[in-house]
Amino acid sequence: MSYWVYILSNRRHGTLYVGVTNSLETRIAQHKAKETPGFTKRHDVDRLIWFMSFGEVTAAIRFEKQLKRWRRDWKVRLIEETNPHWIDL
Repeated sequence: MSYWVYILSNRRHGTLYVGVTNSLETRIAQHKAKETPGFTKRHDVDRLIWFMSFGEVTAAIRFEKQLKRWRRDWKVRLIEETNPHWIDL
């Protein structure tokens, strides 16, 4: 089974959200449908701009927690290494 750490945004250089899931496609569809009240719905954050796969849930959760503590400019650099135009993946 794969586990995914992902970053969402509402626009280029906009609000960032870091999450973890075992079903990336389903989770992104939930964000886009605004099904769950909370941060992403409140801030209209639903553009998938970065993701990484992990084979172990513990590794995915550990990296998600690290990523959440990163400075914003580090996250932006990570995003722009693979998605310089912040295209919705």
